[in-house]
Amino acid sequence: MNLHEYQAKKILASYGIPVPDGRVAASADEAVAAAQALGGKVWVVKAQVHAGGRGKAGGVKLAHDADQVRAAAAGMLGKRLVTKQTGPAGLPVEKVYVECGSEIERELYVSLTLNRERGRIAVVASAAGGMDIEEVAHKTPEQILSVTVHPATGLEPFQARQLAFGLGLGPKQVDQFQSIVTALYRLYIERDASLIEINPLIVSKGGGLTALDAKLDIEANALFRQKEMAALRDPDQEDPMELRASEHDLSYVSLDGNIACMVNGAGLAMATMDLIKLHGGKPANFLDVGGGATSDRVTAAFQLILSNPQVRAILVNIFGGIVRCDLIADGIINAVKNVGVAVPVVVRLEGTNAQVARERLAASGLAIIAAADLTDAAKKVIAATRKAA
Repeated sequence: MNLHEYQAKKILASYGIPVPDGRVAASADEAVAAAQALGGKVWVVKAQVHAGGRGKAGGVKLAHDADQVRAAAAGMLGKRLVTKQTGPAGLPVEKVYVECGSEIERELYVSLTLNRERGRIAVVASAAGGMDIEEVAHKTPEQILSVTVHPATGLEPFQARQLAFGLGLGPKQVDQFQSIVTALYRLYIERDASLIEINPLIVSKGGGLTALDAKLDIEANALFRQKEMAALRDPDQEDPMELRASEHDLSYVSLDGNIACMVNGAGLAMATMDLIKLHGGKPANFLDVGGGATSDRVTAAFQLILSNPQVRAILVNIFGGIVRCDLIADGIINAVKNVGVAVPVVVRLEGTNAQVARERLAASGLAIIAAADLTDAAKKVIAATRKAA
């Protein structure tokens, strides 16, 4: 679950991490009032969306007076901001963050995330912070520094100093950097974060370190124990179909293809999408109905994937382990009847009571295409998609 910048900065500040003074606003008038309350001569107006790359997309504007603050806020609010991370549809801007301007000497980068290969938290830093950090990582990876944290010891002081020295910080800055990174690590653990990113972490002309931007992602599977974090969720920034899926305990991710997939198990779902791509098709979604799929959940899954107007065929790939295939077959039959499925449906069932399930599907009288195995299913659904087109 992503947080807005203004929410992330409030949390960072509660952990003692320096951030510029700022206020959130939902209208141009509120933005002007925020600037006046903050004081100063220069402000930054930032669109609040769950995506990076805002600066290059016009979502970050400098303002030197109230009129410029008003114009910047009015130019963002009520619009959709399109960045490299949002896709062509962009994300709605419902709030802006008005912040005091900072005098920047240097821009650094620091983040904490999970190193999945080692199963440990990694602290990543670079002296080449700013809007082009992705390009830096791609073209000059030697400028990216990293340490991994042993879970038994936590982040150790020497690791923080090692990164600080690699960033070329002075003695006082080394101490401050160590304090900031230690606080970030504590935040990461205590809030069940999956990513903390500060880009840039600036060195001001006075020599201090300040988090000028902040990205904070909370692990969705930990929200049951992070009630305070869960309350910060902004559904308007999420894919509407993914939001609907979560209401039915379905794991769903929208893609840009035309073959809808309904599978039980994340690994099997990935394999299904890979085979569709291998044989020349394009998946329209990732959808895991879970090991305990029920008739109601299957119906909800059909309704969800059919709400995508790009879908031209559906591939159902179920391995009956925890759940019996005959129950899934009943769910498919009920869903096709009740939902009004007007596109080809290819079904591959294996596992407990698979033969009984196939017989029920065959006897249903519905236009359901049976598949012998996964490769056969992929080929049949692609053929059905091309015929429908």
